[in-house]
Amino acid sequence: MKISLPAAIVLGAFTFASFAASKAEAFVLVANSESNNIIQFDETTNTFLGDFTTPGIGGLRSPDDLTVGPDGNLYVSSGGSNSLSILDPDYPTDSAILKFSLTGKYLGVAAAGNGLSRPYGNAFGPDGNLYVSSFRTNQILRYDGKTGEFLGVFASDNNNGRGRENGLNGPNGLLFGPDGSLYVATEGTANDAQGNLGFPYASQILRYTPEQVAGTVPTTTPSVFVDVPTPLDESLGFVSLLGLALAPDQQSIFVSDFAGGIRQYGLAGNLLNVLSTNYTGTSPSNNFIGGLTFGVGDDSNTLYAAGFDFTNENVGSILAFDGATGSSTAFSGAAYTDPGLLRTIGIVAVPEPASVAGALLAVGGLGATWRRKRRSPAKS
Repeated sequence: MKISLPAAIVLGAFTFASFAASKAEAFVLVANSESNNIIQFDETTNTFLGDFTTPGIGGLRSPDDLTVGPDGNLYVSSGGSNSLSILDPDYPTDSAILKFSLTGKYLGVAAAGNGLSRPYGNAFGPDGNLYVSSFRTNQILRYDGKTGEFLGVFASDNNNGRGRENGLNGPNGLLFGPDGSLYVATEGTANDAQGNLGFPYASQILRYTPEQVAGTVPTTTPSVFVDVPTPLDESLGFVSLLGLALAPDQQSIFVSDFAGGIRQYGLAGNLLNVLSTNYTGTSPSNNFIGGLTFGVGDDSNTLYAAGFDFTNENVGSILAFDGATGSSTAFSGAAYTDPGLLRTIGIVAVPEPASVAGALLAVGGLGATWRRKRRSPAKS
């Protein structure tokens, strides 16, 4: 494979940045959907560091999915409601993707409006645009990744939010695969004629092909990558697929089940492994599970999950699985619990901000050096 000189310089800079990140501090951010804030957790010391954001800042409410964008900033799904009819005149209109720096500074609204209702998953595509799950309208909306301009409805259930068999029913986590495919975890929800939320369909993982992502093929019919699996013994007897994470070797996908457990699938959709998340050790499990993320640097092979105990005032925990491995029948990871965690859902691991700034500075500096060297012959 040929790599042009500028590409090689950038690649080298990011290789250096990755090395620097492995030596620098890294932390996990967890979204508290019940207290409208985001908490920091130090990966190295396994200690909680308190608020990453001021609770409610910028209208932050019921934060869900957390994503680090290509610009090095944090994008947070916020607002909406699942308890009200979507036709209720009091239904909240605050659904948005909010943007923060990795130091916790509020940077404004990254995406909003145009039917966005109860945003869950958000992810940046290979085109650099921001894709957002509009959970209550059964849509995936697309926004310009830099300006926030609405670019249109990428996909929907094609039934005005009422759902359809093997369709986009209650979209949650979004993940772009190594080939550019878009994977979507669906919870199987839809709105009835009165606008109330129900669960009439199966929870699945859908796949939109690279051609569908590129817009050369209609998104009307996604393929079912994973059909609803058998509920785990530790669960309450149902399945609700939620968060997605790509394995570090990019050869498999991990999916969290809100009702309990984490499943690993090969890129052909074959089940590879199951991890128990029953950290409360109860039968059935007293805890629900949120999103997934892999660590940073030295912890890049550690799989983290957010969870909370619904019998203990929704106090949350961060679960850690070294090497993303463990038992399928009993919780075998580490659980870090803190009373500051309340109904934790979203989770993402990020490098310490200084290492991000250093990486961007290294790319800019090396790029400028290359440009000077390239232009020097023109001066003669």
